Amino acid sequence: MNDATRPGAPILVEDVSIELGHRVVVRDVTFDVAPGELVALVGPNGCGKSTLLSAISGIRSPAAGRVMIGADDVAHADARSLARLRSLVTQSNRLDTPFTVREVVEMGRYPWTRMPEALHSEDLIDAAISECSLDDLVDRPFAHLSGGQQARVSLARALAQDTPVLLLDEPTAALDIGHSEQVLSILSARASAGATVLLVVHDLSLAAAYADRVAVMKDGRVRAVGPVADVMTEDLLTDTYDHPVMVFDHPETGERMIVPRR
Repeated sequence: MNDATRPGAPILVEDVSIELGHRVVVRDVTFDVAPGELVALVGPNGCGKSTLLSAISGIRSPAAGRVMIGADDVAHADARSLARLRSLVTQSNRLDTPFTVREVVEMGRYPWTRMPEALHSEDLIDAAISECSLDDLVDRPFAHLSGGQQARVSLARALAQDTPVLLLDEPTAALDIGHSEQVLSILSARASAGATVLLVVHDLSLAAAYADRVAVMKDGRVRAVGPVADVMTEDLLTDTYDHPVMVFDHPETGERMIVPRR
């Protein structure tokens, strides 16, 4: 972990609704994420998680409500200011990019060009590459990597960006078990160091193991937000996913486990 992790900034999502075309896909969502906290946003496919994250990141404007990062209204921030406030890891990566792994990670430092923070860029780039176990890949073309390797490079770019807020859309979707645990460990460490971390994730047991709080979405609404023990219950998750689930505590670690009933 980088000892110089930038202090976090609170996220406030207030009465946010989002329209795609003429259809409301996210409705009246309110929740917050505090500095030093990792919050997992979970829910079934198509419930609005990624769309909501795009509004929180400033990529998409809400039809109603507002998103604040610290004292900044995301809707009114320019692109470079936003890039110094939050880093974003999306689900898709451009496969035709001609850049090497190191060059992609270096892109995370662009918002700090010609600023005092640029003095630390090389150290931050090197630290992010090592933290994501990419040292052996630095000279490889990004387009030649597997999906899982590309996902780790995208995370390294976001870490090198060194922003108060980390936003991630399914960062473990293409990863095996070991790398999924590595990524969540990295994000948990960042939160422990003071960063504000919000991620969309489908693996409910992974969310339960690492999140400080969980926000559960269905049909465009956040149905519950709270600690894992309060929110990740059999009744709520069964109703949310329209499939029966079992929730139990691991006999050795005590961590909450969620599995489908078959």
